[in-house]
Amino acid sequence: RLIAGAFILVLAVVSYFVFTSGSIGSTATLLTGSGAHRISVEIADTPESRATGLMNRNSMDEDHGMLFDFGETREVSMWMKNTLIPLDMIFIEADGRVHRIEHDAEPGSLRLIASNGPVRSVLELPAGSASRFGINPGDRVVPGW
Repeated sequence: RLIAGAFILVLAVVSYFVFTSGSIGSTATLLTGSGAHRISVEIADTPESRATGLMNRNSMDEDHGMLFDFGETREVSMWMKNTLIPLDMIFIEADGRVHRIEHDAEPGSLRLIASNGPVRSVLELPAGSASRFGINPGDRVVPGW
């Protein structure tokens, strides 16, 4: 009985790290023309966590986001399948510079949203956040994890 309980606990802990990459509680700072803006981010850096992303979530706090880290610099495409909330997508180069921004991506859309150049990561924020924080191409995203 004790062994079964220990096995379930280990399985739960391992599942947490596989599906969230231990990302809860991470931060990033957006360095824009309007100043430094610190946000909470979830890190999606495994195939499983990137595939799930923000699907099936009904809301996200204004100062939160999800950072998709691809582990290498390359062209990427995103979509909004099973995503219930509109998002801004910030495409980020390996040095943390913002490459481009997709404003107000449509919930549920299967349209591919391309990076239009090599990037290392994509930060998804609630729609309107890029304008609210004053994010523009060339600005920086500094990891706090």
